[in-house]
Amino acid sequence: MKHLAMIMDGNRRWAKENGVRDLYGEASKRSVRLAVEFCLKNKIEHLSLYAFSLENFNRSKTEQKILFRLLEKTIREELPKLMEQNVKIRFIGDKRVFPDNLKLFIQMAEEKTSGLNDLTLNILFCYGGQQELLFATKSIAQKVKAGLLNINEIDENTIRESLWIKDSPPPELILRTGGVHRLSNFLTFDSAYSEFMFLDCYWPDLTETHLQHCLDNFSGTIRNFGH
Repeated sequence: MKHLAMIMDGNRRWAKENGVRDLYGEASKRSVRLAVEFCLKNKIEHLSLYAFSLENFNRSKTEQKILFRLLEKTIREELPKLMEQNVKIRFIGDKRVFPDNLKLFIQMAEEKTSGLNDLTLNILFCYGGQQELLFATKSIAQKVKAGLLNINEIDENTIRESLWIKDSPPPELILRTGGVHRLSNFLTFDSAYSEFMFLDCYWPDLTETHLQHCLDNFSGTIRNFGH
């Protein structure tokens, strides 16, 4: 497997059930570390984590600020170890709406890790799968209008090369914690041939046993891509 993608669901329910006021605290960060280390251990080259969707802007401003602060704090704390582990960080999403106070920080994290190559950690931030396709469609249309692309040359690869996540291959496996069985606007184009596994545990309760079980099940899957 080259690419594992994960929808980190269940943080709010976990916090409520455990009487924890910090929605995205140490338990959530531990699961992120676990996912990174699991990919490194199993030679998985790309890991995509759904951190914040464009629809999440509908949440309260307070929760948004908490999540943004936590994201910056976590990356700052983990950056030295991630660099030691040879992990490249990429923020994937609509950069036009990235919070102003995070733009320089995001640029710094990407630049500092740009030459690392044991694992590419895609943090899907201000991301939406349908919006990603809309962005790609407009980009292709502009090239056609400018005479840089012939409409008859447009194919699946043309679309892929216009996506925000174009530098990572489509994920072979998508996991979602939290017991919810839907994609929630996640990797709409790239998930066409992905395998899906849905875990009943909340994201903070994720264990290596969960991940290993999913990987073992995936390893036994015959992927014939419609043939």
